[in-house]
Amino acid sequence: MTRIVTRACSPVDAEVLVRHGLHPVLARLYAARGVCLPDEIETGLARLVPPAALQSCEDAAVLLADAIQQQRRMLVVADYDCDGATACAVAVRGLRMLGGRIDYLVPNRMEHGYGLTPDIVALAASGASGKPDLLITVDNGIASVDGVAAANALGIDVLVTDHHLPGDELPAARAIVNPNQPGCTFPSKCIAGVGVMFYVLLALRAQLRQRGAFDDATPEPRLDGLLDLVALGTVADVVKLDGNNRVLVAQGLQRIRKGRMQPGIAALFRAAARDARSASGFDLGFALGPRLNAAGRLSDMSLGIECLTTDDVGRAWELAQQLDTMNRERREIEAGMQQQALDDLSAIAPDGATTITLFNPGWHQGVIGIVAGRLKEKFHRPSFTFALADDSGQFVKGSGRSIAGFHLRDALDLISKREPDLIVKFGGHAMAAGLTLATADVPRFTAAFEAVGREWLSEEALARTVETDGELEDAYFTPQFVEMLDAAVWGQGFPAPVFSGEFDIASQALVKDKHLKLQLVRGRQRFNAIWFNHTDTLPARTTVAYRLASDTWNGVARVQLIVEHAVG
Repeated sequence: MTRIVTRACSPVDAEVLVRHGLHPVLARLYAARGVCLPDEIETGLARLVPPAALQSCEDAAVLLADAIQQQRRMLVVADYDCDGATACAVAVRGLRMLGGRIDYLVPNRMEHGYGLTPDIVALAASGASGKPDLLITVDNGIASVDGVAAANALGIDVLVTDHHLPGDELPAARAIVNPNQPGCTFPSKCIAGVGVMFYVLLALRAQLRQRGAFDDATPEPRLDGLLDLVALGTVADVVKLDGNNRVLVAQGLQRIRKGRMQPGIAALFRAAARDARSASGFDLGFALGPRLNAAGRLSDMSLGIECLTTDDVGRAWELAQQLDTMNRERREIEAGMQQQALDDLSAIAPDGATTITLFNPGWHQGVIGIVAGRLKEKFHRPSFTFALADDSGQFVKGSGRSIAGFHLRDALDLISKREPDLIVKFGGHAMAAGLTLATADVPRFTAAFEAVGREWLSEEALARTVETDGELEDAYFTPQFVEMLDAAVWGQGFPAPVFSGEFDIASQALVKDKHLKLQLVRGRQRFNAIWFNHTDTLPARTTVAYRLASDTWNGVARVQLIVEHAVG
């Protein structure tokens, strides 16, 4: 059973924001998300937490400044998701702007696995350009104890930049920049990997400035030109949009809307048929992010990174088209896997369990995380899906997604302590995690995961609720109001506005056999609405939770309601 509930909102906080000049509805939305002071909604760069607050950021800056001035060869080792790709692009572009000799290497998901492994170190050391002097990890590395040791044994220094939660042992790197490492008091613990790398560049530029590296012949570069990449990686990695992350995203979106973006970002907007002039977080998270991620899931994220690092407009467009084709292929694979997963679940009855674990030897390793997310959304249960790790069939890799109140990485940590020989390796966040197991141990993991679920999850936690911002007055169903909402920054932990209200259903019909198209009536007003991936018809009168979107047809903008849920 799913309930529609209204977020609590402090009228006092809303009134303070209104007096500051905010639109009354926007003030109510912000207040319901915990904003109580006017300066908390400011998104100027001056609002960023300074780099000095990030532990070891200045140590990293000294290490990089020395490498640049000594012309040491640096190599970025990236993750194969959108955060990793954008972090790599920020590192490569930024270090080149600052005079560094820099290249990149990205592990292949299927061949090399995740992070700075000894195999990746060996691959880096045997590259055509020779052994690098310094390896820089982006969006990975905090768990790469063996990989860093392998690099040290070869005389290669390592700088780790990451945001994932650390294990019991930290790698012996020259410097580690991670807000979640022990002792770091940086307040924005949920900054993405791309944000961490951007902060390192800010500290590096300050260090080079102190050394007198800039003059009329070598002017100080502007790093704010990288914020389109920072915004994309931050939104696509679904990290919480606290005040600091909202500044990074808002500044990036502002530059994109003004046309000041990398050629690859512009090409991805074009490939996704989105208008960059009205770019929003939805575009980054649901249009650009998936196209970049498709490369890492099905092929090689080097394609995505080249798209983000090239200055050749034609090459960027060629790569964006390839990524768009891959994304369509990814969607087809995902749809087949999802249907197979639902068929498997029909015999299991997930309502009787607190968790979902599924394994199919025919599934594609690159798409299991998306399918786990779809199952989590459909059944409101922490979900893991597994695929074979390699052709040997001896091991499987799993990807998990969770619900509020169930910390997925902590659950894996508990299982590993209870059954030390079960999990080969694991890592992740509260809402997403991954692990490797012996294939024969999948049933054992299923039981252990369910045991934790039964301990941690109450009936209330397992009951889905759709949080809304309540009723919206009729006067605000306008394209201008939608434009105002879209101009703000919304995302994980700072959710986009969802309103609710009672409507009469004037008509309803299926579109493409899988989307419910509706005409809703309230008073004298009629509204076009659509409920994506929903086929069951609604009663004549129903309570609808919905988002507002602007739908342009023949040059005329109209408001459309995107249904999130409905109860009769």
